[in-house]
Amino acid sequence: MLAVLSVEIRKLNRSLAALLAIAAPSLIAIFTFFMVLRGKAPQPWDMWMISGVGVWSYFMLPMTVTALTALVAHMEHGPKSWDHLRSLPLPRWRLYAAKAVMVLAVVAFMSAATLAMTWGAVMLATAVKPDLTPTGPLEVVQYASIMGKVFLAAILMVAIQLWTALRFASFVPALAVGIGGTFFSVVATSAKAGVFFPWQMPVNMLATEGWRMNTALGLGCGLGLVVLTLAVAHLARREVL
Repeated sequence: MLAVLSVEIRKLNRSLAALLAIAAPSLIAIFTFFMVLRGKAPQPWDMWMISGVGVWSYFMLPMTVTALTALVAHMEHGPKSWDHLRSLPLPRWRLYAAKAVMVLAVVAFMSAATLAMTWGAVMLATAVKPDLTPTGPLEVVQYASIMGKVFLAAILMVAIQLWTALRFASFVPALAVGIGGTFFSVVATSAKAGVFFPWQMPVNMLATEGWRMNTALGLGCGLGLVVLTLAVAHLARREVL
């Protein structure tokens, strides 16, 4: 398994995944930088850091997962290398499990980078305007805990996107699922049933109602791991269309 993971890492290094992993958090940081500069008075650290988590979980995370899973799948679909990979003397499930691990690892990296870059953007903006230096404590552990829950709640969404992207040789089905999921998540933000919608589960980690957060976390992580396992088993038994 380690050898397969090593190969996947080298593939990602030669792809646009590294650029995507930096670009997505950077956009949030740039947005935060200019928002701080537009301020008239100092704001608490919570406002800027939680806002960064909110933008990530609400919009940037679903769109990034859509792009990332399509990119990872296209690395094999594009050159039509599945026949070669599936003929190798190793269990087929390892090929798909390795891709799932790498996608989750990249998403985890981007989640951590979002927090770090948001902090950096605030520090840079306040270096330009010292009178806007944030007030209150910088609760790093709290922010990391919230972002960790966002990541766990996103596993179901990642599993669905990756399953679709790997199942079909065309990137259209995966993009349609991702764009459609993000669209309905945005237009139905206030819907109570949104807690059961995979694309809304991450943002529910910011909910003030405990039941919403716990339900979304339980379904997103627990059901997500089940779906990811089923996806690997299913893909290992079928041919790619």
